Amino acid sequence: MTQYTRLSWQGDRLWLSRGRRLASDGLRRALEHTLGVSKRQVPLDEGTLERSGKVDVDGLDGSISYDTVYAVVQHERLDFVHPIPGRKAKYLEDPMVSERDTMLRLMAVSLRRWLRG
Repeated sequence: MTQYTRLSWQGDRLWLSRGRRLASDGLRRALEHTLGVSKRQVPLDEGTLERSGKVDVDGLDGSISYDTVYAVVQHERLDFVHPIPGRKAKYLEDPMVSERDTMLRLMAVSLRRWLRG
């Protein structure tokens, strides 16, 4: 007796729905973590710069930004004196480098669980 089976691969559909959402959630967690580290290094006077930090995620695109007119100047000027220990220039660049491995792990957690089933 002959038996037929029809298989339909829907891996693309799964990736485009749940997989992308999980990847986006992981990206948000990674960026939020890095923003927290960055906020501990932001030059501090009145706290305006620190409070302006935010994370934006749109699908698989994400960013961390500080929204003040002097954010870039404070970030780039290595000659500025910051009297509070730990507060410094390169307050976003340095955490992006130092937290790279943690960010990658945070982005992978949900996807790894999902793929393991």
